[in-house]
Amino acid sequence: MLLDWILALSPILLIIVLMVRFGWGAAKAGPAGWVLTLGLAAVRFGAGLELLAVSHLKALLLALDVLLIVWGAFILFRVFDESGAIAAIGKSLPQLTANRGMQALLISWLFASFLQGIGGFGVPVAVTAPLLVGLGFSPLTAIILPSIGHAWAVTFGSLGSSFQALIAATSLPADTLAGPAAVLLGLAGIGSGFMVAQIAAGWQSMRKLALPILILGVLMGFSQYLLATHGLWNIASFVAGMIGLIAGVGLARRFQAERSAPNANGFDTRKFLLAASGYFILIAVTFTIQLIPAVHAFLSEIEIRVAFPETQTASGFITPTELGRVIPILRHAGAILGYSALISYLIYSRSGMVPPGAGRRIVRETLRRMLPSSAGIISMVAMAVTMTHAGMTDALASGLAQWVASIFPFASTWIGALGAFITGSNTNSNLIFAALQLRTAELLHYNPTSILAAQTTGGALGSVISPTKILVGASTTQLADQEGIVLRALLPRIAALIFCVALIVWICAS
Repeated sequence: MLLDWILALSPILLIIVLMVRFGWGAAKAGPAGWVLTLGLAAVRFGAGLELLAVSHLKALLLALDVLLIVWGAFILFRVFDESGAIAAIGKSLPQLTANRGMQALLISWLFASFLQGIGGFGVPVAVTAPLLVGLGFSPLTAIILPSIGHAWAVTFGSLGSSFQALIAATSLPADTLAGPAAVLLGLAGIGSGFMVAQIAAGWQSMRKLALPILILGVLMGFSQYLLATHGLWNIASFVAGMIGLIAGVGLARRFQAERSAPNANGFDTRKFLLAASGYFILIAVTFTIQLIPAVHAFLSEIEIRVAFPETQTASGFITPTELGRVIPILRHAGAILGYSALISYLIYSRSGMVPPGAGRRIVRETLRRMLPSSAGIISMVAMAVTMTHAGMTDALASGLAQWVASIFPFASTWIGALGAFITGSNTNSNLIFAALQLRTAELLHYNPTSILAAQTTGGALGSVISPTKILVGASTTQLADQEGIVLRALLPRIAALIFCVALIVWICAS
């Protein structure tokens, strides 16, 4: 048992060591972890050729789901960059507030949370990181801030896909699960706001911003709780982020006193709105496709869906027959980003903001930057799916639950985070670990809904440090192929948030 647990953990440790200690990018570390997983799955865990073939076919489908978003986000970023929109917004926003902490809160906490509510995998970081760079933040800080800022919104974000997975895995009703999850995520949201302010502007500025952070955090957390517990969990993060962003713009005006003389020449509203029109288009297109039933139904007619057969290892671990990830091509988040990029390009072109040859540069730079990143994503997903089918993920979770039984409520948050780190998704973490967490809670006589709230909150926080998500942010800044640096900087901060949530769950369960 101990040997299996160590061996199952080794691919994850290998990737962490290669990225954190040796500075490898995910495009190199991912294939290394994948190769080790293949060897262990076949030799130690009894995965045959049929199992490996099925798992890799499923991985390709999952990777496609991710890559459509990654490529769409980068193309949208290139349109903004070529048109000068990012630079224009970067010059305009300090007119609203020159307080560095408040700027970070507006963009990487409030706006990023709103984007997570309607976008999904990696979009908040991919969209906001270049904007932060335009404001003068370093590329590393520009990735860290929105990664932390939007983490709390993951479970009810993407129109509730992660929460839907929690319901499916446990067969518990939504109204039973929603309340505890919304409370924990709301507390995590307040913590992420304080952390964003501290990283962006230091401890002193964070203390000055404590009241606005508390007001906005409570407002967003309460909004999410109210919606989630009244059957509207699929838009809980979206509406909470929108309310927070609107309130944040109003509060930002209280911090205009720090504006420096060079920025005191007036706020050019027309120029700002034109530059920001691409972001408004992204919001409008997403809202139209996801929330208008007729449009949603029409664009759902073309789907990729594959039914996968049951697989079994030599040791008897069974993965039942299941329908793999269904990909609605025309309303996929990647398609939404593509539509937004095209419309934004046309508007910027008619406004004279797009220089000659921009189209060719967008295509050339997208291919140059995204091909290596895509290789890393495919290998990471293949590793995660192979581990799941070979029973390696189950061995990890079972061992953790057994060995930390006396402090299981504390460990449950970490198990959720581990699942999200392995799979790159809170949705997948919930699908893999939620049933195990539920059964363990019942055996140990803990409140199952509290444990499942810890599972999905840990998964939400842990998902932002998954290599595949880090790849998304790094690809839109100047840190492509330097994902190890990002992970090294992000890991202790996310671990601190996970620790605080785990401690709260443990204290409440005692």
